[in-house]
Amino acid sequence: MAERDPDGQISVEQRDNILLMGIDRPEKRNGLTPRMVSQLRDAYTRLDEEDDLHVGILFGHGEHTTAGLDLPKWSEAMKEKGGSARSGPSKVDPAGLSGRSCRKPIVCAARGITYTAGIEYMLGADIVVAADDCRFSQLEPKRGIMATGGATIRFVERGGWGNAMYHLLLVDEFDATEALRCGLIQEIVPAGQELERALELARKIAQLAPLAIQATKASSRLYSLEGQEAAVAQFRETQQRLANSEDAAEGVASFVERREPIFKGR
Repeated sequence: MAERDPDGQISVEQRDNILLMGIDRPEKRNGLTPRMVSQLRDAYTRLDEEDDLHVGILFGHGEHTTAGLDLPKWSEAMKEKGGSARSGPSKVDPAGLSGRSCRKPIVCAARGITYTAGIEYMLGADIVVAADDCRFSQLEPKRGIMATGGATIRFVERGGWGNAMYHLLLVDEFDATEALRCGLIQEIVPAGQELERALELARKIAQLAPLAIQATKASSRLYSLEGQEAAVAQFRETQQRLANSEDAAEGVASFVERREPIFKGR
């Protein structure tokens, strides 16, 4: 058996139209190194670019999602650049903050310790299934730094100002029930079942028309970034493009013939 790289890795596995992306350094509670973040960007970019991939799943190997960044391996970059350098225009940013964002839906399966960057990658996904043993904490201020992977934005978006400040400023540890209350996650399942449930959801999404699913995510993201007017302005053009697709014709045919549609993403 080959010796494991001490800087960890991101596992990538394709199952039909679904790409599973696993944070793989369980011996260090999946602490993220620069090598792993680079590989994660590559995996997200592959998901975004390959037409036969419709949905992505992010998860952690072992009993934890991730304890966050392995700080000693990042400290110099933080001093020089202010953090883990964002993805350039050629790669997808897993946090969805800068550069390219992934066009495809992403489901996150969270388990055990899900700290700092783990929360931010989780919130960069579209749907989150959390195990009932999850432990969340945005603890950067305990290390003399602040969260720069999206937590200061998405906590407020999903949980409102008070809930966001409660957890970001107290730097506490909270469980899956509290994360659900704040809107940070969508489902809680028994520990060990989170990945299978994420796969169930991903399979349901993957059966739908890929172009329509991607357009739906793009419209919601546009609203989030630029507001209602910008999103509404795109409705007619997007709907016309979709209505002229092979998938739309298949949708009508399956309705008339009373059968399940078979979409091809064209």
